[in-house]
Amino acid sequence: MEDVLDLYAEPYDPLYPTVCFDEKPVVLHAEMRPPVPAAPGQPERIDCEYQRRGTANLFFLVEPLRGWRQVHVTAQRTKQDYAEQMRWLVDVAYPSAEYVRVVQDNLNTHTPGALYETFPAPEARRILRRLEFHSTPKHASCLNMAAIEIGVFQRSCLQRRIADEQQLRQQVTALQEERNAKHCTISWRFTASDARQKLQRLYPTS
Repeated sequence: MEDVLDLYAEPYDPLYPTVCFDEKPVVLHAEMRPPVPAAPGQPERIDCEYQRRGTANLFFLVEPLRGWRQVHVTAQRTKQDYAEQMRWLVDVAYPSAEYVRVVQDNLNTHTPGALYETFPAPEARRILRRLEFHSTPKHASCLNMAAIEIGVFQRSCLQRRIADEQQLRQQVTALQEERNAKHCTISWRFTASDARQKLQRLYPTS
């Protein structure tokens, strides 16, 4: 926990960016009947019936201090999908960084081994040399600031029924571009010092 909190307390450095990584499953639903548009004094009305269209996955990459985020829509979240996200992060998003500090949870797909299972060993090692992983404690994924960004997307564009991956991609891309244009940052105030005071029961007593 303190490793992650100390990392959040460091100043912004474009050569060693801190990126929070997380993912969110999305259930796709199609409308059985067209919604009735809102009118003066009358909210939009949506029929209770819907058709389930399977699921999709959202990978969130968030750099809180820079005010940047990238959301990728995928059909699933396998080790190979995770490995591709890490390669995109170092090769496309941060080609000039010395290395990227990645904050993530302990999901079984979030491992260096996933890259070796996906790419030839030299390629996997090349990518991993430019990554530094910082894992949140078990049962404490709320320490990942990507969860805050996921909450913003959930409230803004994921509460409505979304029929397919194309529509999902349109929704998240529009919000992503809007928030990136505004450089919406995340102000994190919980420090390691705060943790020692508020979570004393978790620390050794001798």
